[in-house]
Amino acid sequence: MIRSEVLKNLIPVISEHFVVCNIGLPSQELHLLDDQPTNFYMLGTMGLASSIGLGLALAQNQKVISIDGDGSVLTNFGTLPTIANNVADNFILLIIDNGSYGSTGDQPTYAGQKTSLAAVATACGCENVIECDAVNAVDTMKEALDSDKMTIIVCKCESGNIKVPVITMDPVVIRDRFMREIQARNAG
Repeated sequence: MIRSEVLKNLIPVISEHFVVCNIGLPSQELHLLDDQPTNFYMLGTMGLASSIGLGLALAQNQKVISIDGDGSVLTNFGTLPTIANNVADNFILLIIDNGSYGSTGDQPTYAGQKTSLAAVATACGCENVIECDAVNAVDTMKEALDSDKMTIIVCKCESGNIKVPVITMDPVVIRDRFMREIQARNAG
């Protein structure tokens, strides 16, 4: 199972929550499969979906899911100790680990070799770290959402991409509609 299939399977479970999605193909795939105002698509900042998602979770009470990739987490290793030391029980970090930099040609990452992102997250002090394979992603996400505990999920899947259009929506529009949804849900 490749990343786009993991996302497609997760949509019924995550669509009612705020989702901050990693730059490149993950955002393009989510946009194609389930565009909605509660999705924040990263268009120009590799490695920051997890940091932005954590900040959003700390700032309000709604559940926030950050979808990141192994390559992005490897470029911003500082996010894991930051997450460990700033617990937000309304935050879930889903790292879709396909062992490659999928958006730039499927070059292998170290997570596809010796480096275990689940072990790194645990070593950083993250207390609720779960590694699963793609087939179990939906059940693992449901359990994380039901637990009301900050959770790091490392979902192992195969490398591969589908053809997707570029997101043509202006970044300001993405930001504004996302912020309106945050304000509306936190006002009610």
